Amino acid sequence: MPVPDTFYCAQQINIPPKLPDILKNFTKAAIRTQPKDLLQWCSAYFNALAKGECLPVKERLEMNVATQKTDTGLTPGLLKILHKQLSPRPACSKEELQMKWKGLCLPTAQLETLLSLGSFDSEVAWMEFFALGCSALGGTLMSSLKHACEILTNDEEGGPARIPFDTFAQLYTYLARLDGDVQQDHIDSFLNSLQPQVNKQNGMIQVSNFYTSRMFGKVR
Repeated sequence: MPVPDTFYCAQQINIPPKLPDILKNFTKAAIRTQPKDLLQWCSAYFNALAKGECLPVKERLEMNVATQKTDTGLTPGLLKILHKQLSPRPACSKEELQMKWKGLCLPTAQLETLLSLGSFDSEVAWMEFFALGCSALGGTLMSSLKHACEILTNDEEGGPARIPFDTFAQLYTYLARLDGDVQQDHIDSFLNSLQPQVNKQNGMIQVSNFYTSRMFGKVR
């Protein structure tokens, strides 16, 4: 005769009290983040959860931006996750960046391209890599800086996207010099032209200060 199935009653099954909340939060995070490789992302998610680290989770569900090809991998939401994970220190190891990148199911080829552009060694200066990530999203210098402001700002979504001018100047100068066609006097002139408005905004710059049709034709 076949062995009868084992039956359990509710009193015999011990459900850990934290399990429902853990599964609920995990499910919501997976829906918001939409990882391309769910199992790989799950590994990164629960590893970060166990260590008390920043989770690889988007703040909200996002659609592909109009200027972004569907196969580019990196999105503003994913770059924001990387920034939260890696920005507490001025630099991170290449291995740590590779691990966080893999945890977000991003293409290795794109990471290698960005690392090559920045000529990074074993240590990666985070804000420089962040700037390169914005350039991968933006396509042009000004649109890259627009993405940077929208990712770094503490303003609500749809707000002015303000960030400290010192941070903006650091990102702009790095990308402009990397471009090779922007001369130092042009860099200085552009930053100086923004200073009066920045002074009125308590040292902050917002997207509307530089991302306009008038200025877009002047600045690369």
